[in-house]
Amino acid sequence: MARSTHTLTLDQGTLDITVDLHGGAQGHPFLLLHGGAGPQTVTGFAGLLADQRPARVFTPVHPGFDGTTRPAWLTDVTTLARCYAQLLDDLRLRDVTVVGNSIGGWIAAELAALGSDRIGSVILVNAVGIPVPGHPIADTFGLTPVELSRLSFHDPSKFRFDPTKLSEAQRAVAAANRATLQVYSGPHTMADPTLPDRLAKVAHPALVAWGASDRVVDADYGRAYAKAVPGAEFRLLHGTGHMPQTEMPDQLLPVVWDFADAHALHRPQR
Repeated sequence: MARSTHTLTLDQGTLDITVDLHGGAQGHPFLLLHGGAGPQTVTGFAGLLADQRPARVFTPVHPGFDGTTRPAWLTDVTTLARCYAQLLDDLRLRDVTVVGNSIGGWIAAELAALGSDRIGSVILVNAVGIPVPGHPIADTFGLTPVELSRLSFHDPSKFRFDPTKLSEAQRAVAAANRATLQVYSGPHTMADPTLPDRLAKVAHPALVAWGASDRVVDADYGRAYAKAVPGAEFRLLHGTGHMPQTEMPDQLLPVVWDFADAHALHRPQR
């Protein structure tokens, strides 16, 4: 894994984005966007994808997470998506498959709505971002780690977490991550009522993949997400919850790769 920092210049000001790259100089490019639990939730999957397929996987850290700086003007997912569109320009990538989980899926959806010609396909994995009547997004901000784990995983026993074992520095980072997530989540808490209108204009091939055991956002919410994007496919993943890339990476890998490969303009050699 190689880490770099990219300074973007936007109308609002400059922004430093930390990006980890898994894979070599060749291969199909992926932009993999993490959820509210932080960059570590996609690191393992990024490595797996780069190791087992001809892929280059770029995993940015959302500004404000893991000790990075979030400028005062960056307060919403729509603006963050524009930042990542600029990042794709700066990296000079083409035919990119954008994959996002949870709030990363929301960012991916906003990127798709921007219509960048650098994007080849989009995969939303247990994404948030739209209001779906009768299927509310769980309010996770007041939950304990144990309570959140019960909502997030098919088998929470495999992901037990003892917050008392964190160092002071780790607690500070975790608190800053939560505060940053609350900023990005907006006044409607993880949803933007205006997003469905933008999604109706998406022209990129799209796949919505969903862990069937998710109790943060249920499978019918995922089906509604797929219906909001013209021509989007829906794939239910069994034995996993809100973070399939963490809980069942071997199941998610072929789903992600096969969709990306099927819609790639230039297919890499296997």
